[in-house]
Amino acid sequence: MKLPLGFRASGVHAGIKPSGKPDLALLVGDGPLAWALASTENLVKAPCVVRNRARAASEQPVRALLVNAGNANCATGEAGIWDNEDMAAAAAAGLELEKVQEVLTASTGVIGQRLPIEAVRRGVPAAVAALGDEVAPFAEAILTTDLVPKTVEVRLAGGARVVGVAKGSGMIHPNLATMFAFVLTDAIVDQRWWRRAWARTVRRTFNQLTVDGDTSTNDMAIALASQRLPADPDELAAALEAVAADLARAIARDGEGATTLLTVRVRGGRSVDDAMAAARGVAASSLVKAAVHGRDPNWGRILSAVGQSGAVADLGAVTVSVQGTPVYRGQPLAFDAAALSQAMRSTDVLVEVDLAAGEGQGEAWGCDLSADYVTINALYTT
Repeated sequence: MKLPLGFRASGVHAGIKPSGKPDLALLVGDGPLAWALASTENLVKAPCVVRNRARAASEQPVRALLVNAGNANCATGEAGIWDNEDMAAAAAAGLELEKVQEVLTASTGVIGQRLPIEAVRRGVPAAVAALGDEVAPFAEAILTTDLVPKTVEVRLAGGARVVGVAKGSGMIHPNLATMFAFVLTDAIVDQRWWRRAWARTVRRTFNQLTVDGDTSTNDMAIALASQRLPADPDELAAALEAVAADLARAIARDGEGATTLLTVRVRGGRSVDDAMAAARGVAASSLVKAAVHGRDPNWGRILSAVGQSGAVADLGAVTVSVQGTPVYRGQPLAFDAAALSQAMRSTDVLVEVDLAAGEGQGEAWGCDLSADYVTINALYTT
């Protein structure tokens, strides 16, 4: 997959990951980039998040993004703050940019370990030399526990493209999580409009994504535009949301230990917010996730998750369906449990709920909860 016009990217091994896999990714705009940021709501934030937030407040364009994988550079005190600054400075110097403020940074990996900044410094020249128009090297270099890279593209009628790249597998919950999402376009945009559109997109996509209920310290979603081609704003907004939704589903499908993508669709909400909250509540329920892993059509867990979500519902008329089979409509419905369990033996499980309280609709994505998730996270640092 090619990058949109006006972008170059690379991914190299700088020596951060002991595995020898790529761990330093560089993205560069040929000119000033309009951009928008969403980042973790965790009180504990890595220096890259704090610095990028401060940059966002200035509304100035940027030129580059440097990402390291294998080390979160979080909770490492003042040293970590300076390491993050040095990381940005190394990229600015390597790209011969006038201002270090033109570089955004992102780090992902283990929390509480000092970033090997000398490895980053050594890796930057290689990353600059490797810059090209392919997405794949960048997508590979930002991974941690992911099993696969995640890339998506949508083409607009006028020729502009929207390309998304993401990483994320565990520590995923609404208000972002251990995920990075970088969405790029060569469309011409107004920065203020771009930021409003991105905020709406993140609310409806990445903040409807949950794997395990843990929101991390380093997460961010950044949208960048190289200002090359005209585009219809409505079409661009729709493409932006489509790319982000596909990335969110890809992260859920690649959840640590996951075997099944869980999609929860809710209609009949008193409001869109209610419907989205109910969908999130079901997708986030450990009991629902465990039932999905066991291919158990235990609708009581779904109904309970709806009830604790805070969404208003007409309890006498609420309906629940699993894989298209109605299992509850104000009261239990007769269904063939063995046949439904067999239907759940799929890489995709769909839960549908009608709150019978209005016209609001919402969707959320998650995955099953397996013993492998416990194993992966029990041994993460040892």
